[in-house]
Amino acid sequence: MALRIDHIGSTSVPGLAAKDVIDVQITVSALSEELTEKMCQLGYVLPDGIWRDHAPPGQKGPVSDWDKLLFRPPPGQRSTNTHVRVEGRPNQRYPLVFRDYLRAHPLMAAAYAELKLRLAMHLVDGKMYPEVKDPAVDLIYFSAQDWAIRNNWEPSPSDI
Repeated sequence: MALRIDHIGSTSVPGLAAKDVIDVQITVSALSEELTEKMCQLGYVLPDGIWRDHAPPGQKGPVSDWDKLLFRPPPGQRSTNTHVRVEGRPNQRYPLVFRDYLRAHPLMAAAYAELKLRLAMHLVDGKMYPEVKDPAVDLIYFSAQDWAIRNNWEPSPSDI
């Protein structure tokens, strides 16, 4: 059912400060009950709730463009976040553009790493980390989008 599988997130950018958790994106043609069942048969856990990514300001289109499934790893397996997103939706493209932009711009990656470290050190409530980080990530993403357009960027072949 996977169209592609990619290593995303901070651990996918060499030298970037990151938690010891691997983020993986599985790209599919549709989010479905069958897909959820297959992942659960493999031991993955889908926590309760509606899963949707943060949409950057100015995004057009339906809110469902940001829907996803987010699985926790099977018991005893290394810590992972497995994001399942639909091919061609903005939330499927976002982490790939972001990752490739940071890989191509080490100074931007270093500035982002510093932001992440300071947030981790100074936020008393760890649940606030993504709430504060998301707008900063959007600032980088807007630059990454411009870079992607200027360079006719396309995602490289699946890297896992």
